[in-house]
Amino acid sequence: MRIGVLTGGGDCPGLNAVIRAAVRKGTKEYGHEFVGFRYGWRGPIEGITQPLDWDVVEGILDQGGTILHSSRTNPYKIEGGVEAIKKNMAALGVDALIAIGGEDTLGVATKLTADGVNCVGVPKTIDNDLSGTDYTFGFDTAVNIATEAIDRLWTTADSHDRCIVVEIMGRHAGWMTLHAGIAGGANVVLIPEVAFDIEKVANFVKERKEAGKATIVAVSEGAHAETGMVLKDGEVDAFGHVKLGGVGDWVAAEIKERAEIETRAIILGHLQRGGTPTAFDRVLATRLGLEAADAVNEGDFGKMMALQGTNVVRIPIHEGTDVLKTVPVERYADAEVFFGV
Repeated sequence: MRIGVLTGGGDCPGLNAVIRAAVRKGTKEYGHEFVGFRYGWRGPIEGITQPLDWDVVEGILDQGGTILHSSRTNPYKIEGGVEAIKKNMAALGVDALIAIGGEDTLGVATKLTADGVNCVGVPKTIDNDLSGTDYTFGFDTAVNIATEAIDRLWTTADSHDRCIVVEIMGRHAGWMTLHAGIAGGANVVLIPEVAFDIEKVANFVKERKEAGKATIVAVSEGAHAETGMVLKDGEVDAFGHVKLGGVGDWVAAEIKERAEIETRAIILGHLQRGGTPTAFDRVLATRLGLEAADAVNEGDFGKMMALQGTNVVRIPIHEGTDVLKTVPVERYADAEVFFGV
């Protein structure tokens, strides 16, 4: 069997570990051949490939990013995109695809499965917002990076009696901001699941200032005040997502004016995606890659590899993307953070 592998959407620590595991097991144990499709779904649409064998994947376990590169290409938004994928797979002798990605990439894999393309999915997102799996690889790495940033910001916030607002990635779900905020000791955590009251946030910060205390505010890029969401611009990507950005600056400006305290905003941005994966993410990504190789070998297509408890299981791909996994805020009522309401 000849198996194609692609990585779609945003890059993420652990992608290379999945590729490595799938290729190593698929070639050594099952005798299959692998080919890499470059630039996400653009690869099979345009027939852009690269070799994937034992030598290519040797030594990539600890590398961040993806050796296959990525894009946010949506074949269902390109005229003839699906037909091109089928044509190129047939011409290259590719029997099945392992699609490694998040909501959008796996959403395409679900549709392609229904359209007769043999696909299995491996869930990837630093946002940890895919259902059916307890954790996605990349999340642990990103949380550790954000937590370290908050740790470092505390020293300068305390030194100058400031309020510092840290903007953390998270479009629709606040898992990263919540975990990094709790782990880093942030006082205020603003996430997309809760529309916050900026006046209450400012008053909270002011009370801490009057008590001689600095404040760290952790805010998700998709967090929004009761008055509405802050958008960078009106531009949307191939999957219809509006580009976010700017809420950290807005919150900082509002706090400065309302609480009359020197306030700074830090946007972590793509820093959270970069660098080497943590040990947890390397192990999880490896386990998911091994299971993906097994699923393809067994012809168990249309399935997503998932972590449930300590077990890696297979579920229908659509179960991971039909409903995004958001933060059940009530479970964190005793987390000693203020959610701005």
